[in-house]
Amino acid sequence: MSIAPGITIDGPARRVSLDVRNPRFFRNPLPAYAALHAQCPAFFWEEPQQWFFAGYEQVNSLLRDRRFGRQILHVATREELGMPEPKPHLKDFDALEAHSLLELEPPAHTRLRTLVNRAFVSRQIEELRPEIEALSHAVIDGFEKDGETELLKTYAETIPVTIIARMLGIPVEAAPRLLDWSHRMVKMYVFNPSLETEFDANNASAEFADYLKGIIAEKRTNPADDLLTHMITSEKDGERLSDAELISTTVLLLNAGHEATVHQIGNAVRTILQSGLSPAELFSDEKATERTVEECLRFAAPLHIFQRYALMDIELENGIALRKGDKIGLMLGAANVDPRKFSSPDTFRPDRNEGANVSFGAGLHFCIGAPLARLELQISLPILFRRLPGMRLKNEPPVKDAFHFHGLERLDLVW
Repeated sequence: MSIAPGITIDGPARRVSLDVRNPRFFRNPLPAYAALHAQCPAFFWEEPQQWFFAGYEQVNSLLRDRRFGRQILHVATREELGMPEPKPHLKDFDALEAHSLLELEPPAHTRLRTLVNRAFVSRQIEELRPEIEALSHAVIDGFEKDGETELLKTYAETIPVTIIARMLGIPVEAAPRLLDWSHRMVKMYVFNPSLETEFDANNASAEFADYLKGIIAEKRTNPADDLLTHMITSEKDGERLSDAELISTTVLLLNAGHEATVHQIGNAVRTILQSGLSPAELFSDEKATERTVEECLRFAAPLHIFQRYALMDIELENGIALRKGDKIGLMLGAANVDPRKFSSPDTFRPDRNEGANVSFGAGLHFCIGAPLARLELQISLPILFRRLPGMRLKNEPPVKDAFHFHGLERLDLVW
């Protein structure tokens, strides 16, 4: 039966039909998630024809389960799995994916992550605090006198893309192009991308890779104190990153280093303004700020689904049988509002202390940029609300039709 917008659930059979393009669903998926938690938090989703998991404990466990991986062709052939051949018009996009840290499994993942990880440990990231603070103030200086702004373009995009570009040693003036390439590429991760989207994402991938080849060549000639130079010169067991690995890793760090944070800044500002709670109290000190940011990540997560392949035949405890090569979906956004884990989960309550959200994933592929994203949020949000205490929504912000990314099309504010 249908009990929430866009969703039909057969609880006993654990079968679900869910229209992700239904505006009443993607604008606010919480009612659908509540229905799933009530009837079948593990279910077969008819449209993508695969099993999905919404419960917090199961999502958290499966993210850490090494019987599942982000790729499958390292343990099976396409013929064995009945997988289609790669699409020729996606060769440049696929070339970047082939060496992406997000898609690799050990030992390739271990080698690559070790070379990159030291730049993203909390100690290193904390050193960026003065730079993020100065940038936040400078950006607000640019629009404060206007009395209004579209926050995603002027603030939410500018801060994370500037910081990650500076970390990598890529000219900040390239930010508009980086954003354009990134936006076109991430459209590939929504359900059933169109042929037009595929061609456009491939073109963006080719342009991005060509640009980075030039940057890498320049770094080899003129090394600098930046992450890209570090990746070029670092070794592990006598090996260095190949050009293909350097390009893929840089694209991933640039794209992942701002896309989710942009959505999270927008989602957080909207959530706080609509909550009726006092921003001054929410950001009254370091501990309150940390709690507020974590509750924003739980309540209005930017990424709602992460996928895994079964690396072998598996029977889960709940009787779900999976064959080697089957894909499963882990619903991060739904896990964050599981009533078995969080009391009154559909209520924004920054004083809660009920355990960690799963917005950054868990296990081997836990988001390498989580410390940076958290720091950017903990700095940029308090500064924004302190500088613009009279800030309010100009209108109801439109939500992107882009499930499983959950973010706003625009966020118009006045003060």
